[in-house]
Amino acid sequence: MSFQLAQINIGRLIAPVDDPRIADFVSQLGPINALADASPGFVWRLQSEAGNATDIVYNDDPFVIVNMSVWQSVEALRDFVYTSRHIGVFRDRARWFEKMEKPHYCLWWIPSGHIPSVAEGRERLEHYQQNGPTSFSFWFTKLFPMPTEQGVSL
Repeated sequence: MSFQLAQINIGRLIAPVDDPRIADFVSQLGPINALADASPGFVWRLQSEAGNATDIVYNDDPFVIVNMSVWQSVEALRDFVYTSRHIGVFRDRARWFEKMEKPHYCLWWIPSGHIPSVAEGRERLEHYQQNGPTSFSFWFTKLFPMPTEQGVSL
């Protein structure tokens, strides 16, 4: 059995997605999503028929938006997040998102070919928020190795 890396990150917008204060963020969604789609190691990303995930419900707060994706490796995701044009959006996030008190992101291993649901991502993120990094959910700063077939418990 082989594995891939799933990630979720959420953010609480400072205004509705159609508000002019968010327009610069929204205008970058298409190009950044296309960059992800073409990046080495990219497998899948959460998206609606509109091509992004801003209209996919994460929870009962309409200002919280969710992003999820699957990658072949930690290195592939890290390269996309921190060395591509994505880094500019990442650095500017305070312009569009509230500062969150709890971690708003996590990673976890999934069997290759599995497409994680928003509910699965929320479960992983809530576990990370409550327990910190474990093999169930973690972050770049405290990675857990890809599971092996023996003793796999995802």
